[in-house]
Amino acid sequence: MDNRPRRNRKSAAIRSLVRETRLTPDRLIYPLFITADESAYNPIASLPGQAQLGEKELLKEIEESLKIGINAFVLFPAVAETLKDETASYSWAEENFYLHRIRSVKERFPEAVLMSDVAMDPYSSDGHDGLVKDGKIVNDGTLPILAKMSVAQAQAGIDIIGPSDMMDGRVGEIREALDENAYTDVSIMSYTAKYASAYYGPFRDALDSKPKFGDKKTYQMDPANSKEALREALLDEEEGADFLMVKPALCYLDIIAKLKEFSSLPISAYNVSGEYAMVKAAAEKGWLDEAKAADEMLLSIARSGADIILTYFAKDYATRFLNGNIHH
Repeated sequence: MDNRPRRNRKSAAIRSLVRETRLTPDRLIYPLFITADESAYNPIASLPGQAQLGEKELLKEIEESLKIGINAFVLFPAVAETLKDETASYSWAEENFYLHRIRSVKERFPEAVLMSDVAMDPYSSDGHDGLVKDGKIVNDGTLPILAKMSVAQAQAGIDIIGPSDMMDGRVGEIREALDENAYTDVSIMSYTAKYASAYYGPFRDALDSKPKFGDKKTYQMDPANSKEALREALLDEEEGADFLMVKPALCYLDIIAKLKEFSSLPISAYNVSGEYAMVKAAAEKGWLDEAKAADEMLLSIARSGADIILTYFAKDYATRFLNGNIHH
């Protein structure tokens, strides 16, 4: 027998030499939930190990993460219901705690890369990503709101704008607004293929941002479709996106692979709350080894073609990586 693939698996050292995919902490973005309370640490029941963070705890979390090799963070605001309205006007208000937190982080840790969330749902009394008129989510009326929100975040010091709303044309509208206001260096990571998924539940618990009626299927993508992701990618590229994202990751590895082959832009993937929570729940029951399952999950996302991974496992993975305990 001339061909024996097992020869390349015979020891840990050999396996390391021929390993095709390597995932380092500097390719991860750590999602963090923030709240207006200055000193809050509010654990999120459906996201074990994650919490809504006040300013003090946010700065502490970022400082600890930077020390272990995580350089990038995406921030999500948990906004009180009393501050929400039909036009999401609090999103660009001077007193918006989210904008103040961005400034605080950049003042304390200028080296940290901060990514924002741009969509109406955290600030909308309707709980939808777009403007609601007569019971429908309207596309073009939403775009100026998203642009105004993006400029406010750029003014606060955000490095990467993250439009997660899935409105048609929003990347171009945001790019134009940023450029007109001299924020030409601010990047856009478009949620290019964001699917109408069942895996977002814990995230919506964390922000209390569930739709007040209906669902998001008229703007988020149909899980049955893959060619449509290429159409979205082409549009986002033409409109000025700097990164293309697939969300969720685990059920859409084929989409990540398609976009990687299709586009020359960096491809990111969001390892979403439901994917994280199911590993945590199974590990709590003793059905899975959490570290091994998480490492395998993240490796599969990188192997499929993701250059960047947004994941709640970021800090745990980076700690294991630093200690040489990655399970590959």
